[in-house]
Order: sequence, then structure tokens, then C-alpha cells
Amino acid sequence: MMERKIRAGLMAYGMSGKVFHAPFLDQHTGFELVAIVERSKNEAVKDYPNIIPYKENESLLADDSIELIVVNTPNFTHYEYAKAALQAGKHVLIEKPLSVLKTEAEELFALAFRKNLQVFAYQNRRFDSDYLSVKEVLDSKKLGNIVEAHFRFDRYRPEVSHKFFKEQAMPGAGILYDLGAHIIDQAISLFGVPDDFIKTYGSNRPVTEVDDYAHLHLKYKNGLNVYISTSLLVANPLPSYVLHGTKGSFVKDRTDVQEEQLLAGVKPLDANYGIEKPNSEGVLVYFDDENQQFKELLKAKQASYMHLFDHVYEAIVHQKPYYVKQNEIIAQLSILEK
Repeated sequence: MMERKIRAGLMAYGMSGKVFHAPFLDQHTGFELVAIVERSKNEAVKDYPNIIPYKENESLLADDSIELIVVNTPNFTHYEYAKAALQAGKHVLIEKPLSVLKTEAEELFALAFRKNLQVFAYQNRRFDSDYLSVKEVLDSKKLGNIVEAHFRFDRYRPEVSHKFFKEQAMPGAGILYDLGAHIIDQAISLFGVPDDFIKTYGSNRPVTEVDDYAHLHLKYKNGLNVYISTSLLVANPLPSYVLHGTKGSFVKDRTDVQEEQLLAGVKPLDANYGIEKPNSEGVLVYFDDENQQFKELLKAKQASYMHLFDHVYEAIVHQKPYYVKQNEIIAQLSILEK
């Protein structure tokens, strides 16, 4: 049982609020989901009858009982809304990307420090089962020294989305800020901040205003090269993780089921939540010191985004270091910035 409950409020109830935040705040014993902002609809109170439905952020921030605000609004609003929440004396959990610009993130971190508050980056994909399999293989050292890694996050969406903040030419729009932010964060968390990078954009769908393809080459002084690709025009997905080391290779598809399950109404505490489907194993091929080859099919462990909320709770209540470091976010935004 948690020592106390952190009262939390959501700034929006679109897909992010409905799928990635509300179910966890509702089921986590350390949080109480108090209020949700919905400017035009009334869906939240139907799903959570005990919450307070606010129509604007000002009312949410004026609620003195709320300790944590989730900023899950369009990318270009993150800085403004998070700053307002901090000035109102609230901790903030901010959807990726934490802000559009590196300087905005630096200002938010400084403001939080002055007010003895915390800014948390919502990088949930560090708790995907496929990523955790990659981390497990790296920790095993069976690949030796990693010399090359490829991370992909692709979809097939040839039509321009109705979500204007992702598709119109505005700050924080485009696929690199959307899907790319996840795999840039994963690469930084595994390999550290790169020493240099090269970035390529593409806009290939008819009438698109933003990048729908992006490729990054992250360079490290130790000789490691990491290649990050994301596209909205991949009908037959390639493996999402390919790693080559001095002793072996590992290949893993994007097999995490959490988003799919949450969209289908599966709850985070359900017994089958976060368990990959059969035949989703990663393939590990490596050589031992006698040059004997081994091949293993690695089944991923059960995954859960609930661990992210565990970290938020521990940071607020026990001042434990949060799993996403400030310098990692600053590095990510330096790469994302156009």
C-alpha cells in the first residue's frame, strides 16, 4: 500500500489521456485521478464518474488539491501549459516531446528547481516489451561491443491525419517529433548522448505539409553508429531493432501489445496485459570465445507502462531520481529541433 495518494489532473482527454494516462492514474494505488479538462466533449466523466470535469486549464490549475498535472496537449502547447502549471505550484508530467525547443525545456527545468517542483518526461516506450528485450540482450554482453544499431518506428498512413497539430506546418509537427522522439530517446537511454549526428527529412505523401519520413545517423566516438528511421509509408514493416556487435547480432520486431490492448479496453492490471503474442521472439545469434555459434529465440518479459507511474510516485514522495534524466531530454530536443 502506498504511503499517500498523489492527486492528479489531466489537461486533455483525447487518445493520449484516454489510453496512456487515465487508466494508469485510475488503477495505480499511489494516485487519485481528480479532474480532467475537456473543452467541448463530456467523455471523461462517462468513463470516470467521480472526476471533476473542467472546461479550461485555468480551473484545473486553480484546484489547490491537485499536486500533479499531466500535460498531454498538442506539442506546440507543452511549454506554455507546463510553465503555467509550475507557476501554479504543480508537478508536471509532460507528453513527449517535452517541448519543441531545447531552450524551453531548460527554462522549465530551471523554474521547477526554483519552486522545488519536478518536471517529468513521459517517455513510455522505455517500458515497451521489445525495447526491454533489446536492453536485456545488451546487459547480457553476449553481443560483445556494439558497433552498429538500427532502430525503426514505422506505420502505413498515406492519408493526411485529421490531427492538425501533427500534420500542419507548425512547431513540433511532423513524424520526427511524433514517432521519432520515442526511438531517439531509446537510443540515448541505451548508448548515451551521441557525439554528432546527421539528419535527413522527407515529405512524400500528397499535399503533406510536414515531414513523413526522417532518418538520423547518430555517431559516437567509440566507433558506434546508430541509425534511426521513421516513416508513414511502410506497408510491410522491417525489424524495429537490429544490433550488431563484435560477438553477435540481435533482431527484434516491434511486438509490444500495450497500445493495442489499451485501445481495446484492456486495463493495466489485467493478468494478460503487456504479454507479447506467440511467435514474437527476438533472434539472438552469437559466438563464444571458442568461436562456436549459438542461436536463441528470446521471449520478452511482461511489460507495463505502470512502471512509469511508479517512478513518478517515487520521485515526488521519496525524491528518488526519475528514470529519464534532464540531460537526455536536452540532447533529444537538440536532435529534434529543425
